[in-house]
Amino acid sequence: MTEPQSALLLRRQLAELNKNPVEGFSAGLIDDNDLYRWEVLIIGPPDTLYEGGVFKAHLTFPRDYPLRPPKMKFITEIWHPNVDKNGDVCISILHEPGEDKYGYEKPEERWLPIHTVETIMISVISMLADPNGDSPANVDAAKEWREDRNGEFKRKVARCVRKSQETAFE
Repeated sequence: MTEPQSALLLRRQLAELNKNPVEGFSAGLIDDNDLYRWEVLIIGPPDTLYEGGVFKAHLTFPRDYPLRPPKMKFITEIWHPNVDKNGDVCISILHEPGEDKYGYEKPEERWLPIHTVETIMISVISMLADPNGDSPANVDAAKEWREDRNGEFKRKVARCVRKSQETAFE
């Protein structure tokens, strides 16, 4: 039985990331027999509130990848305007391709088949460093980020960072 194109592509991307790691994250399979479910560890970017954190997330790829984007969900608790309370990441690059029915995003900001795990992760790391408060997945975090960034928001993020360090290698 031949492997589907998506599996071949994912296998290639994983091999490439293992051969040439990208600063800020590492990636591997959750289960060696399933190329469609990855676990990533994201290191909180330097000079951000998330610095020092080690955040675990899962990427779940559709069978028709790269025509459609994977879903990304933080397993480690994280307080961020663009991550909803159950951990789902809301970022343009992971939105289905084509026109945004709300007119908020341009098609080129959304998923394109040229994206790879590396470009997704670079976007997510950039999102951690610079949240998009205009399109929040977590309205409470967005409100705190706008109104009390150096108070309550910073305290909650610091708690998540500490917790992530304690649970990173469980």
